[in-house]
Amino acid sequence: MIRPVSHVAAMSPYALAQLDPPAGQRLVSLSQNESLRPPSPLVGQAVAEAAANGHLYPEPDWTALRARLAELHDLPEQGLLCGNGSMELIAGLALAFAGPDAAVLAPANAYPFFRTVAQLARARFDTAAEVDGCVSVDALLAAVQPDTKVVFVANPGNPTSTRISRRDLVRLREGLRDNTLLVIDEAYGEFADDLNEPMFDLVARGDTVVLRTLSKAYGMAGFRVGWGLFPPQIAVQIRKVMNPNNVSVCGQAAALAALNDQDYMHETCALTVELRDRFADRLRSAGFDVPKSHTNFLLIRFADQSTATRAHKALREKGIFLRPQSGAGLANCLRATIGQTADLELMAAVLERWAEEFQP
Repeated sequence: MIRPVSHVAAMSPYALAQLDPPAGQRLVSLSQNESLRPPSPLVGQAVAEAAANGHLYPEPDWTALRARLAELHDLPEQGLLCGNGSMELIAGLALAFAGPDAAVLAPANAYPFFRTVAQLARARFDTAAEVDGCVSVDALLAAVQPDTKVVFVANPGNPTSTRISRRDLVRLREGLRDNTLLVIDEAYGEFADDLNEPMFDLVARGDTVVLRTLSKAYGMAGFRVGWGLFPPQIAVQIRKVMNPNNVSVCGQAAALAALNDQDYMHETCALTVELRDRFADRLRSAGFDVPKSHTNFLLIRFADQSTATRAHKALREKGIFLRPQSGAGLANCLRATIGQTADLELMAAVLERWAEEFQP
């Protein structure tokens, strides 16, 4: 809930100068959940070398990439699949295991693409209420129907930025039927790995999939490389609906180079977390409701949709674009990606001034 403040918090000179930008002011996009910096310097060299093989089809089994992923995460290579972003893998799961006579279940405020893939599979899409922006295991289990075939849970969640514990996810898995597939989407997993609650071991049950991507922590959104660990019998079915040449020659080379620079990835995460928490505290001090984030973005909650729309309009007038969340059932929220410090300073300054002047 936003409340008026009696003063505008200290602003950088950059932010102060930009509060009334001249015509032609550059646009600032904090709407896409992209990394705040480019991928590892190793990636550029790897892509340049791979370009010489651009006339060849990519290696369909991602052999080198799978081997490196297995080594990094102490996983079996069998069951590791790579996709054109994790979105391809999410879609493949829905197409292979849902359908007109089956239902897909997800939390009410989950990643909207879960609904999209259910529609692509012509499956019914069911939702379960969340509690204070967090996935509710009890609500999910209560929402399971006889025809529920796939349950999607993003952890940490997008757009909520919250997460639930390993214990809760294990309880969810144990409460589902063995013939109901649980898909745990960890697109932001690297930002929560410090909590040491890995979920990959659940895959050995044969009824759970864990997905990740290189788009976020590794700064590889433009290369479109996702991956996941699948039970072998599930992997066989997914491959039937996947493009056999899905990850390009350059994409595979870039991904392998990024994975070979773990120090750079961890540094990106640390920089992101420092900025995320700093600006979350700043926004809270200005009266904004900002849940604790375990991702590379912040969710800003307003009293209602009208208030969120007014704040969004004030930001757009200064050339700043956040992401409204009506598509995820959170019409009273805006999502802000953690980007460059100057851009975050400007966003915070505009919101602080708007909060000072805001009249409910």
